[in-house]
Amino acid sequence: MSRRSKPAKRVPLADPVYNSVDISKFINRIMRRGKKSLAERIFYSTMTKIEERTNEKAMDLFQKALSNATPLLEVKARRIGGSTYQVPIEVKADRGFALASSWLIEAAKKRNGKSFIDKLTNELIDASNGQGAACKKREDTHKMAEANKAFAHYRY
Repeated sequence: MSRRSKPAKRVPLADPVYNSVDISKFINRIMRRGKKSLAERIFYSTMTKIEERTNEKAMDLFQKALSNATPLLEVKARRIGGSTYQVPIEVKADRGFALASSWLIEAAKKRNGKSFIDKLTNELIDASNGQGAACKKREDTHKMAEANKAFAHYRY
């Protein structure tokens, strides 16, 4: 294990429309092949569609969707004495955000629909209501952690 100091965390600049670092990170996750302007256009179109459809602030709905999809526990494989155990561990805030945003984007990609804007809109609305594939994935992760609670003493 390295004895050097850890590198400083690089935080992206806040996005220009909502002035939020979380949205900037989410846009970076949507981005493929360095096409950030396309990712921004997709996200901001999604936000306008959300406001049209729900008649509430898109930023609040986005934050609610993220919090509903963020896991509190996850399992990590730990090899002890020749056998592998699924050890439940608590999720840090940064990792929770990363998991939730990637789950939301993956769930949106797998949805039926014509454009990614519509798919992402529907997934964010569902996640804010506690439904959808991203929230189901969170519940499955929590169930797995609960089932393996007996191995919590192997935590490191």
